[in-house]
Amino acid sequence: MPIITESKSAAVVIDEAKCIAEKGCTVCVDVCPLDILAIDEGRRKAYMKYDECWYCMPCEADCPTGAVKVNIPYLLR
Repeated sequence: MPIITESKSAAVVIDEAKCIAEKGCTVCVDVCPLDILAIDEGRRKAYMKYDECWYCMPCEADCPTGAVKVNIPYLLR
């Protein structure tokens, strides 16, 4: 699996100001069927670990704070 090196190139982008993973929230990680999301242990924020997104959207739909944004490529819309 390709590892994400820059957040701007990721299909799933997390707004760290809204992310509440430091309070124990792991909803986006839990609902991802591919396990591509993870919690950064240092920053205690969610991030996209692998570039294998299927654009299925439960991470964005279930995030309680709206911190998750799935950037669907134009040709898939």
